[in-house]
Amino acid sequence: MAQNKTTEGKGRGRPRAYDPQTALRQALDVFWSTGYSGASLDSIATAAGMNRPSLYAAFGDKHALYIKALEQYWETAAADMQAALTDTELSLRDALMRFYEGQLAIYFSGQGQPRGCFAIGTATTEAVEDPQIREVLSDRLSRLDADLEVRLRTAIETGELKGDVDAPALAVLASSLLHSISIRARAGKSRDELTGLARNAVNVICGG
Repeated sequence: MAQNKTTEGKGRGRPRAYDPQTALRQALDVFWSTGYSGASLDSIATAAGMNRPSLYAAFGDKHALYIKALEQYWETAAADMQAALTDTELSLRDALMRFYEGQLAIYFSGQGQPRGCFAIGTATTEAVEDPQIREVLSDRLSRLDADLEVRLRTAIETGELKGDVDAPALAVLASSLLHSISIRARAGKSRDELTGLARNAVNVICGG
C-alpha cells in the first residue's frame, strides 16, 4: 500500500513531499529527548523537516502532536508486548523474558544515553496537571496490567503457576517492574544489569 504523503511548498519549484508517519516519529524523538515542556514547535518542525504552519496543519498544536506521539509509542510498544505474551509456544518464564527484553530494546534504542520508556519518561510529569495526558497514560497502564493478567491466568490454567496465585496483584507487580527498569535505564544502569534484574524478578513471579 502506498504511503500517504503531503506536500509542502518551499519557495519556487516543485513542492517537497513528506511522510506524516515519518514526521510524527521525528517529533516523538524530540519529545523523548527533551520532554514535553522542553520541546518547542521550532525544534520539532526542524526535526520533522517541515515549517511550523505545515506542522500545525498536519498535526494540530504542540499538545495535540504530543498526544499523537504518545499514542503511536504505545501502539508500537504494545505490539511487541502482545507478541511476547500471546505466543502459545513459549512458557510463562520465556514469555515474560521476551516481554522485558523487547522493551529493553526500545529503551536502549536511542543515540547515547538510554532513553527508557517514552511514556514513563515524559507523560508521568505532565499527567499531574493535564487531564488528557493523564487519561491516556492511565488507560494504557491499565491495558498493560490486563494483558499480563491474562497471560498469568493462562499459566494458572496450564499448571505453570499455583492455583491460589493472585493473578491481578502479580500482573501489577510485573508491570511495575517494567516501569522500574525504564527509570533505571535512564539513571544509567546497563542493559546487562537490567536484563539480570528482569530475570531475577521473573524467577520470583514464576515461583523460583
